[in-house]
Amino acid sequence: MSNQQYIEIEDQYSARNYHPLDVVIQRGEGVWLYDVAGQKYLDCLSGYSAVNQGHCHPKLVEVMKMQLEKLTLTSRAFRNDQFGAFCKEICELTDYEMVLAMNTGAEAVETAIKAARRWAYQTKQVPDNQAEIIVADNNFHGRTTTIISFSSAEAYKDQFGPFTPGFKIVSYGDTQAIEDAITPHTAAIMVEPIQGEGGVVIPPDGYLKRIRQLCDENTILFMADEIQTGLGRTGKLFACDYEEVKPDVMIVGKALSGGFYPVSAVLASEAVLGLFKPGDHGSTFSGNPLGMAVARKALDVLVSEGMIENAYSQGTYFAEQLNQIESPHIESIRARGLLIGVVLKQEAGGARRFCEALEGKGILCKETHDHIIRFAPPLTITRDQIDWALERIVSVLQ
Repeated sequence: MSNQQYIEIEDQYSARNYHPLDVVIQRGEGVWLYDVAGQKYLDCLSGYSAVNQGHCHPKLVEVMKMQLEKLTLTSRAFRNDQFGAFCKEICELTDYEMVLAMNTGAEAVETAIKAARRWAYQTKQVPDNQAEIIVADNNFHGRTTTIISFSSAEAYKDQFGPFTPGFKIVSYGDTQAIEDAITPHTAAIMVEPIQGEGGVVIPPDGYLKRIRQLCDENTILFMADEIQTGLGRTGKLFACDYEEVKPDVMIVGKALSGGFYPVSAVLASEAVLGLFKPGDHGSTFSGNPLGMAVARKALDVLVSEGMIENAYSQGTYFAEQLNQIESPHIESIRARGLLIGVVLKQEAGGARRFCEALEGKGILCKETHDHIIRFAPPLTITRDQIDWALERIVSVLQ
């Protein structure tokens, strides 16, 4: 079938909850994607940072094939030989005592919310059903009913109510607003160390350290959503590492399985996750041997193949070159590692038309918040590949 035929079938039968570029991808290898006509594109989205390790990484393909032929699912009713090893390896890598494995990022956020509330009632002695969690405006933590309840984006909430109570929204980057919102009922403060979907918004220096301090002073859990920023995307294992801050609860997903399978996790101390007892929480697919085997190898290649360090060096270079572009359309460049946002002036006519023009030149990226182009290629990208992309980016932005 042709590209257009695939598009027509999708538009007829699929719910229209996305607005994709009109390219139909059939194959991927490393940083490259190929459409049904064989056209080659540089992937500068990485499945919203789920494909940090590159498309179809051969070691992940090998592990998945091996595990597919052995065992895919038992449910947590039984133990399997991959789950315990995954728990040990991710805890040792991240320096947390315990992990609770889930599937999607939204599930992990929901898990963290439940953990914080239980901790508040059992440890902090907050009265039942009165726990509060402080979050930031412009956040993106997922699409479940509870999560959109504390979104400040009205489009995410329109006609999806009634909403879940128990959340306070304050301005992102404003620690005084957080301090003013704290009450004896505050269980947790949950933020993204960089707001990816919000437009690659980087908070002021010291923001995370001050949150850590406020949590320590008020017996509150600091919860970091690093589903998009974590696991090397920003040039460190976690974006929180830039301020040398360790949250009480770390939420990860996306690149945890290299884009092969939905795997997410909540990392914390035993004092937090140890409050869950059998039957309190779970999921049929959580901790399944297929997902665990892939996640173990996905973590291994991130570290052993130097992808985190590469994200730092190549991201620094990429951002430096973007900053040198003389364009009437660019307002600013926001960057940390290989998470880069090109903020366009309001009069530029929106980011969508630039993304469509880049598609025509063999680069796939996606607009966010209408006027921001996000570049987030796989962490395996090379200097030559960035230079190849820059030639085309410059021609479009100028």
